[in-house]
Amino acid sequence: MGRLTVAKLCELHRKVGLDSNVLIYIIEQVAPWNERADELVDAIETGAAVASLSSLALAEILSGPSRAGDLAQMERYEAEIRDIPGLAVESIGSDVAGDAAVIHGVRGMSLADAIHLASARAAGATVFVTNDRRIRGSAKLEVVYLDDLVPPAE
Repeated sequence: MGRLTVAKLCELHRKVGLDSNVLIYIIEQVAPWNERADELVDAIETGAAVASLSSLALAEILSGPSRAGDLAQMERYEAEIRDIPGLAVESIGSDVAGDAAVIHGVRGMSLADAIHLASARAAGATVFVTNDRRIRGSAKLEVVYLDDLVPPAE
């Protein structure tokens, strides 16, 4: 899509699927992507769009503090993520599992990435935002990379 702003992304796509790396960039303040991710989450919080996150993505996000043995931080992260207005954490049911199997098998993506995409599709998302270039879109779900979003104005 070229040089896309967060505002235009939310105008084109009222339902957005998020990859775990979007929220990890915010949590860990990974520049320059944290600014783009912050702008996107701010837009979701103010109702410009709604978003979904697979429960697998939540597990990926919580793995960092868990590995560090900081269960209190893990619980804080989970509470903060679940408290983001406009963001739903989607369970992985049998429909998502079946769709993920097809994506994984036919498109050769990792099973984790296939679950992220299948969860976003099941939630009704029309776009999936990530910064993982191995994840590719399809006719059913566009993929937008944080790198391709115009950085927020200073």
